[in-house]
Amino acid sequence: MSVIDRDPSGAHAPPPYLFTTPGTRIGPLVSVTADSDTTLVEIGVHGRWSRSLGADVSAAIGKCLAEPPAGIIADLYDLGDPDAASMPLWLAARRAVSAVQPAVQFALCLPTATALNRRLRRTDVVPHVFLFATLAEARAAVTRRLAPVPRRQADMPPHSASAGLARDLVTRAGADWNLPEPLLMRARLVMSELVVNAVEHAGTRIRVTVSHRGADLHLSVHDGTTSRPSLRSAQSSSGTEVLTRPGTRLGIVQAGADAWGSMPARGGKVVWAVVRPRSGDCTAPGL
Repeated sequence: MSVIDRDPSGAHAPPPYLFTTPGTRIGPLVSVTADSDTTLVEIGVHGRWSRSLGADVSAAIGKCLAEPPAGIIADLYDLGDPDAASMPLWLAARRAVSAVQPAVQFALCLPTATALNRRLRRTDVVPHVFLFATLAEARAAVTRRLAPVPRRQADMPPHSASAGLARDLVTRAGADWNLPEPLLMRARLVMSELVVNAVEHAGTRIRVTVSHRGADLHLSVHDGTTSRPSLRSAQSSSGTEVLTRPGTRLGIVQAGADAWGSMPARGGKVVWAVVRPRSGDCTAPGL
C-alpha cells in the first residue's frame, strides 16, 4: 500500500476525521497519539509488515494530514520488515507531507541496523524525513525544529461556565491577531460546542487551545477520557439516533467548522476543529 489518502485540498473523505477505535488504535497494529493541541502526532506501527497493515498506516497518516499537525513521528521500532517492503509507503508519505503548507516536520524512528533504514538512507528521502534511532531523540529533534505558532491556552473545570470562558479566549486571541469578526463568530460558536460536549460527556478538567496556523484558526479541547465523540446518523444502517443534525452539539460543529475530528492524546483525547476564512468575511480593521 503506497498511496496516502490525501490531496492538497484536504482528505478525500469529508469531516469529521475520527480515529475509529476507542483508545489509541486505528487498527490492531497501528497506534496514534497526539499532544494536547495536536501540534505533534506519533504513529506507532507494530507487527509484521503486510498489505493490510500498510492500509491502516496509510489511513492513519491521511487522517492526520486532514488538518496537518506541525510534526509527525512514525515509531517503527516494533515493525517487522526484514525486506524493507514498507519503503514505498514511507516514500509516498514523504511526498504527501512535502505537499502540505505550512510545512510539517516528518520523522521516522527505527533501528539503524535494518534493511529499511539502510534503503531509506540511500534515497533522496533523508533530506526531507529525519531518521532517528530512538523515540526520545526524534521527539527532541522535531520539537526543536517546530516553527513558533501564535497560541492561547487555558485549563478549565468541567463546568458549564467554561463555555463562556472558552468563547472569551477566542475573542481575546482574535483581537490580538487582528482577525475578522465573521471568522471569530464561527470560531466562538464551534469552540463553545466543543467545550459543552466535553463537559457533558467527559466530565474531566479540560485544556482549551486556540492557535493561528496560516490564515486558519485551529481550536482544540483536550479532556481526560479516551472515548471518541459519538457521531451517529439517522440514516445509519444501525438505526442510531441523529446527533449531527442542525441544532445538536456536534451538528453545530459540523456546520461551523471547515474540518474537525478527534484523536487519542496522552491522558485522554483531543477534539479539534478548524475555522477558515470564507469569501464573505470582511478584513479586520487595520489590515
